[in-house]
Amino acid sequence: MGRLVHGWSAVLTALCAVLLLSSLPPSASEKVTVSVYYEALCPFCANFVVYHLVKLFENGLISAVNLRMIPWGNAWIQPDGSFFCQHGPDECMLNTIEACTISIYPDIEKHFRFIHCVEGLTVQNRHNEWTKCFDIAKLSAIPIDCYRNGHGKMLEQYYASETTRLNPPHRFVPWVIVDNHPLQEDYQNFMAYICKAYKGSGVPEACKSINLDNRQYLENASGGSQVCYATTTRNSTL
Repeated sequence: MGRLVHGWSAVLTALCAVLLLSSLPPSASEKVTVSVYYEALCPFCANFVVYHLVKLFENGLISAVNLRMIPWGNAWIQPDGSFFCQHGPDECMLNTIEACTISIYPDIEKHFRFIHCVEGLTVQNRHNEWTKCFDIAKLSAIPIDCYRNGHGKMLEQYYASETTRLNPPHRFVPWVIVDNHPLQEDYQNFMAYICKAYKGSGVPEACKSINLDNRQYLENASGGSQVCYATTTRNSTL
């Protein structure tokens, strides 16, 4: 009888160990790197951030992801060093403000709250109310100083350089890369690619209901792709 009890005890111990390991958050080396190249006033970038990318935080998949936000998009640097953005000066300013927020608040949950708020206002055509997002995201407005003192411009130059070096070059935004694999037009299926790329121990709970066979087709009512295309005439000095 003693041996039987001891045997069951060993089985239960092993089972508990397995359950404990499966419940531990993924280590940094196991995380899937997701890089999102976007611009603040592209309506399709805003839609992606507000209604799709946010799901990483809602379903817990963010624990398996190293999410990188790169706010530059289809902008370019002119010969005099100034920035030219696809949707005008406000976009250049908001790209820089978001870059400053990422730098000052490196925790993904903190800076994503701010970005999500700003892009939510973009969806509503209210982006000029963006300063409210500091209070909504429960962050201080220090990124405004970063924008004014020129540090934000340096951050944007770095993002511009990174975006320019993409291989293959980005053709539009949002441009989403999952572990060095550009998703191109299939970017809204990013979670399925994350689950496929994840090599850690134990499948993330959210992945049990996500697969690449359940595809979304990115065509709007007028038949156009839901992206902001890069202009072929831009003249980057990078």
